[in-house]
Amino acid sequence: MFVANPDPWGFETSAYEAAKYDATIAALGGRRYRSALEIGCANGVLTRRLNEHAVDLLAIDVSETALRLAVARCADLGVRFEQRAFPGAAPQGRFDLIVMSEVAYYLGDEDLAAAGRWIDRALVPSGDLLLVHWTGETDYPQTADDAVAKLGAAMVAPIARLRTDRHENYRLDLWRRA
Repeated sequence: MFVANPDPWGFETSAYEAAKYDATIAALGGRRYRSALEIGCANGVLTRRLNEHAVDLLAIDVSETALRLAVARCADLGVRFEQRAFPGAAPQGRFDLIVMSEVAYYLGDEDLAAAGRWIDRALVPSGDLLLVHWTGETDYPQTADDAVAKLGAAMVAPIARLRTDRHENYRLDLWRRA
């Protein structure tokens, strides 16, 4: 998708995307994280904003083209980028912030279960998991609501659901490891 159009969803120009990114960053409550992971960074528009809240930010995406765009967008920052298919090639390490924005509903049931098990191991105590997903009609394997519910059901370690905000076209969930 990024080969034909470097901004296929209008991340750079859409008022909807800008407002959603504002809400995403606001949900962090000004907290600064030691080690953060953005799963599905696309062309890096949200990555730039997340970087302000992380000492160390790793951004991953399956698309080589999207990653090249993200690397160029964030060249003046210290963000680390890796091409990875999540959850099958999830990164090693532990994180105090994991962001899945517009990602979980692309995963089938088995991958959502694997993602939940991986988050159980990777999210440190008092770490945050931030989920943001479009709630409109799609042809994806999951709806936003189903993806979030299945991801949560796959997680065994205690996690507090701090907020579930429903906006006109998306939901935002912030969970914190107990």
